[in-house]
Amino acid sequence: MRLSTKGRYAVTAMLDLALNGKNGPVTLAEISENQGISLSYLEQLFAALRNKDLVRGVRGPGGGYYLGKSADEISIANIICAVDEWVEFTRCGGRQNCSGGARCLTHTLWDDLSSEIFNFLANISLGDLVRRNLNKSEESEEAPLSVVGGDSSSQAA
Repeated sequence: MRLSTKGRYAVTAMLDLALNGKNGPVTLAEISENQGISLSYLEQLFAALRNKDLVRGVRGPGGGYYLGKSADEISIANIICAVDEWVEFTRCGGRQNCSGGARCLTHTLWDDLSSEIFNFLANISLGDLVRRNLNKSEESEEAPLSVVGGDSSSQAA
């Protein structure tokens, strides 16, 4: 089972907002251009994110969006759940009626997997992703160019 584009795009848009919203509100047009997500799709996503207080909007010239809470207070699970998206691995959606109205033999396995994924995403904050993104940017700027085959001075004699 895959996470749909709705959840992926919501996380991507929120990360863009977190990375670029330090100097003022970010417009959906900017996020659309940065991430290649259609503006109308972003409008739908941000309506749902706004309803869950994950973002707040500023109207008028110079308006746009800010995070509704600090990036460290917003989990990836919060974002995915806000857009009514969830990865559920049971065939019954957790209702325990997957095998002719009864619980199937593997219900617990798939239910546990769904819980593990939720817990994994609940333990990653938007702030964590911001820091990971910034660290990778710094590493790529600082990394020296390497020669294929390695440095001869580090080889044993």
